[in-house]
Amino acid sequence: MNNTINRRRFIIRSVAGSLALPGLPSLMTGSLAGNSTITESRGAGAGAQRFVAVGNLLGFQQKHFFPEKAGKAFEETPLLKPLATNRNQLTVYRGLDHGLRGGHFAVHTFLSGLLHHESRNRTDGNVTLDQFIADEVGNQTRFPSLTVGSEGGIHGGCQLSWTKSGVRVPPITGPAELFDRLFIADSQKLQAQKVKENSLQESILDSIHDEARSLSKRVNSEDKAKLDEYFSSIRDVEKRLKLRQVWADQPKPKPPFDKPADKNTVEDLPMLYELIALALQTDSTRIATLEIGGSFLPQHLGINKSYHGLSHHGNDEESVGHLVTLEQYQLKQFGKFLTRLDGIPDGEQTLLDSTAVLFGSGMGNANSHTNSDLPIILAGGGYGTGEFKKAPSKGSGKVPLCNLFVDIAQRMGIEKESFGTSTGRYS
Repeated sequence: MNNTINRRRFIIRSVAGSLALPGLPSLMTGSLAGNSTITESRGAGAGAQRFVAVGNLLGFQQKHFFPEKAGKAFEETPLLKPLATNRNQLTVYRGLDHGLRGGHFAVHTFLSGLLHHESRNRTDGNVTLDQFIADEVGNQTRFPSLTVGSEGGIHGGCQLSWTKSGVRVPPITGPAELFDRLFIADSQKLQAQKVKENSLQESILDSIHDEARSLSKRVNSEDKAKLDEYFSSIRDVEKRLKLRQVWADQPKPKPPFDKPADKNTVEDLPMLYELIALALQTDSTRIATLEIGGSFLPQHLGINKSYHGLSHHGNDEESVGHLVTLEQYQLKQFGKFLTRLDGIPDGEQTLLDSTAVLFGSGMGNANSHTNSDLPIILAGGGYGTGEFKKAPSKGSGKVPLCNLFVDIAQRMGIEKESFGTSTGRYS
């Protein structure tokens, strides 16, 4: 039995996307008799709700980011100054976080609220908000979601997006790759290869589904729970296969300009924002994430220091000044993205009106390695109140950031009352 399962694990990992049958202790001491084998619809398009999240790996300088005065009359801080023209289209939040510790090793919780290693017994694991939404509404577009980031820098590259089975979503790493995804059709040879792969994957899924169903009748309650999780993973792969088949013969939008070349994360940032805007405008996807990570190099802004090294500034004025320069650049590009969305018609409104755009970080203060008091901006999509909202940072009035995520998900049409570590809906 073990040899059979191991052989199928190899096949499934190679072809069906890491759907290895889980180890089932209640079967390992016994034996099993016999051989075990293991429309198109773009949806509403115009006016449809969309979601974009932008995450920074190393946080922002809090005293240069947060205003003092709450409400609509909040002052323009050095880091909010680049957003002056977008002021009435966004809301700034303070006091929201996930109540976690871990420094750099908790940054991956920004969109989930949960540490990876503490989420294994949860139904949705440490699924991030983008993937949570994509699971519900992502079948309406060619790409359920787009994850953009880098694989360089500290702590293993992009950590922004995670599936409910605890798998990190590998990012699209530059403008050239993102452009190809959005606009370049596969060759006939590659299309034929994908059809063949889809057929093989369907066959394997049918086989492992039958075997898992057979095993579920012979295991104890603990292993039954493992198999239930496994069935959920199978269904996720089946959804992806079906979606891939639906869009296989549908032409991609025509590119509005020539394919861009990859330069570096700093210079590429404006183009990545432009391509994400085009992905939303063409209804290629309604959910996207962008992480600005460790490969964002200060040298490309004329600063001869490492980003990570600068983040541990020890209150050195020169280092803090360099960080403010880096962060102002990031916020300037974010502001241009909001302006771009606001200039794209979307039915009777603009694309920004249809898109909730979250900006922030899972790091509160990189210098002291804290993950509290996270910098949060939420723009468009009904969140453009032009306010600074300040929640208690501790005590009975403390509000989890995940409460805001519940609000975002519900506005996307998802009828769920909780997400991550939420205690309710923010609003």
